[in-house]
Amino acid sequence: MAEAETYQGDQGLVPHQSSHSAADLWSSLKKAFFIIGSTTIIFIALQNSLTYHLQHFWGASGNFWQNQWDKILYTFGDDPYFFMVYGTIFVSYIVYWSFGIIYVFMDVTNKPAFLRPYKIQPGTNEPVAPWKLFKCILWVNFNQIVIGYPFSVLLFHLLRLRGFDHSHQLPTFHWVMFELIICILFEEIGFYYSHRLFHHRLLYKHFHKMHHEWQSPIAITALYAHPVEHMVSNISPVFLGPLVLGSHVATIWLWISLALLSILNAHSGYHLPFFPSPEAHDFHHLKFNQYYGVLGVLDHLHGTDVKFRASECFPRHLMMLSLVPPREAFPDDTLKGKVIKGKQC
Repeated sequence: MAEAETYQGDQGLVPHQSSHSAADLWSSLKKAFFIIGSTTIIFIALQNSLTYHLQHFWGASGNFWQNQWDKILYTFGDDPYFFMVYGTIFVSYIVYWSFGIIYVFMDVTNKPAFLRPYKIQPGTNEPVAPWKLFKCILWVNFNQIVIGYPFSVLLFHLLRLRGFDHSHQLPTFHWVMFELIICILFEEIGFYYSHRLFHHRLLYKHFHKMHHEWQSPIAITALYAHPVEHMVSNISPVFLGPLVLGSHVATIWLWISLALLSILNAHSGYHLPFFPSPEAHDFHHLKFNQYYGVLGVLDHLHGTDVKFRASECFPRHLMMLSLVPPREAFPDDTLKGKVIKGKQC
């Protein structure tokens, strides 16, 4: 995106110019080819080992999952509209709040105490303000139900026009894996550019500013957004892949569940062991004009991760495979509470 951009700082909206020369474009393309090529090579190398074992597990339990799906069809009837609209809303709601409520308990009670060292921004939301939490819960429910219902109806009609898999037979393991990869790529593209667009000065104050009320986010703020932004930037990127592929509703439910777990973790405010790192998106909430995407690929290609990579948060941006808190493993370079070189997270 070559137009003038803005970011919201402590002193308001500040213009930020971004332009790319032909050399920059070629450099970005080379990086993209390298990333895609490397991923492809790794996938090919693993498909005969890792995917074999996963396929074996899937095949061994295939009858189990198919039997469960047959029970659902028998209980609720074979109505694609019912499953795509009401089923999708129900699955989304249950997944979001089943895990979200755990984080809410942690933010309200400050318990369990042994998790406090894993806070990304220590001292914030400890505990979270009740009125802010209540407002957040109301808006998230509004977006999930009032906005989610008509959007699910629209998705069903678009899928019906495109043609989609509504057979009784569940898709194979390999096909599900392929679709999930495609869905991840489409979400990255859709979310990055729509999210970055909402940071434009003409849109930010009317729409996206609401989401950035939380400079230190908590998990359930993942869907705390203006309804317009929720439709354009939250829901649409997730459904791009299934719409293009004409996915089976069971695959759509699986993909939505994974996407919701990902954004809950990204907004949680906790960098927990063995969880994907939420440092990048937390940094985005703190600094506003850095790291717009999910995977970070497009941020790297467009240079919107430069400040994040120069910050003291970046070394912590990895999955911790030990119980050592990230801030202990990678401490800030501070002296008497003052950050050296102004790189505090």
